[in-house]
Parts: sequence; structure tokens; C-alpha cells
Amino acid sequence: MADRLLDFDEASLAALQEKYLKKVSDFTPTREWERAVIVYFMINSVRVKNKIFNERLAEKYGKDTPAIVRNLLKVVK
Repeated sequence: MADRLLDFDEASLAALQEKYLKKVSDFTPTREWERAVIVYFMINSVRVKNKIFNERLAEKYGKDTPAIVRNLLKVVK
């Protein structure tokens, strides 16, 4: 599951997170709602991980981030 989530770019994660937030907000006592909650928080976890990753790279390299590392960075809002 983690590998599949890590393959998404930031824009896709944001869109999926919005989709699942709507499902989570519309509570129904069903297994589908429970799945939506779990997926929402898994997506959120990846976005938080990306933010921490980007901050640590910026702290370590500043403006001199190697090109190969810059290509791995994802915008997190």
C-alpha cells in the first residue's frame, strides 16, 4: 500500500485527499465510510512525510540542493 501511495505526485495526492475528505465528512455507519477514513489519513500521512522530507533537504542543502535531489522534491501546501 505504501509503495502505491508513494508513486502519486503531489497534485494527485491533493485531489484524492479532497475526494476522500468529502466521503469522510458525509458520515454513514458503513464499511465504505471506514475505508474512506483510513485512506484519507494514509494520504495525509504521505503529504506530511513529503513536507518533512522537503524541509530536511532544504536545511541540509539550502540553495545548493543537488539536481538529482531537486527532481525528487514535491510541492506540499
